[in-house]
Amino acid sequence: MAKSLYETLEINESATQAEIKKAYRRLARKYHPDICKKPECEEKFKEINAAYEVLGNEEKKAQYDQFGDSMFGGQSFQDFYKGQGANVDLDEILRNIFGGGFSSSQRGGGFDGFGGFGGGFGGFDQPDLDIQAKMTIPFNVAVMGGTHSVNLNGETINLKIPAGISTGKKMRVRGKGKSYQNQRGDLIVEVEVASSPEYERDGDNLTKTIDVPLKLMMFGGKMKVQTLHKEITVKIPQNSKNGQKMRLKGYGVKDKGDLYLKLNVILPKIEELDPELAKIMEEKLPQGE
Repeated sequence: MAKSLYETLEINESATQAEIKKAYRRLARKYHPDICKKPECEEKFKEINAAYEVLGNEEKKAQYDQFGDSMFGGQSFQDFYKGQGANVDLDEILRNIFGGGFSSSQRGGGFDGFGGFGGGFGGFDQPDLDIQAKMTIPFNVAVMGGTHSVNLNGETINLKIPAGISTGKKMRVRGKGKSYQNQRGDLIVEVEVASSPEYERDGDNLTKTIDVPLKLMMFGGKMKVQTLHKEITVKIPQNSKNGQKMRLKGYGVKDKGDLYLKLNVILPKIEELDPELAKIMEEKLPQGE
């Protein structure tokens, strides 16, 4: 038993719904009258849409799989369709054969109007079922990874955030979009990473400015520093300079980048120094020319 609707979409009988949809979109792009200017393209485009109306619906596909082209009087679908005359109404044909409605308002357009193409190649006669959303996530979650939630129509959806995600990246949540003819779109979330008062980010590397007392800058020593990973103890080199950077390998974006500590010297107030020390410093410290 020939299966001409499968031939129309250039797929085999074992094709999944995802494969059927992919084939339909590919052929609809190829033969859409706005793209293909050959006279036969419009009719081919209508055939493709009719085939998808049946095979893209589980119930009607089951009917067609059972009876095949006998539903078209034993002819192939193409021959049956062409034999109906120039002004054939494909909606009416499918309605008579399979029952139910195929109104253009349900499809977001129609065979004659090619609705849905004007918004791009996303849907043709089927509406775009994906939902677009934006979400701001904390800086530390973007760097270290974790979970963050987004609210969609009263439903809280927890997203797993990969370490190192950056502003502008998109995350897809399967099956959380709009519904249409037993199909469900996806939720596509565009990420915006909140800024941090402590860190600057350059790819997978981070920079953090830390305040260091004058004594440590001059004579060296150890001090504790809080990183996004954990609190650590770092050794400040003797004779460190203001603005000097120290590299901490592996303390940047989780499992990827490094952390650079930018040293900022903290000068003591003269009135807080021991008077004798203040006098010695005034007398002995070198001054510029």
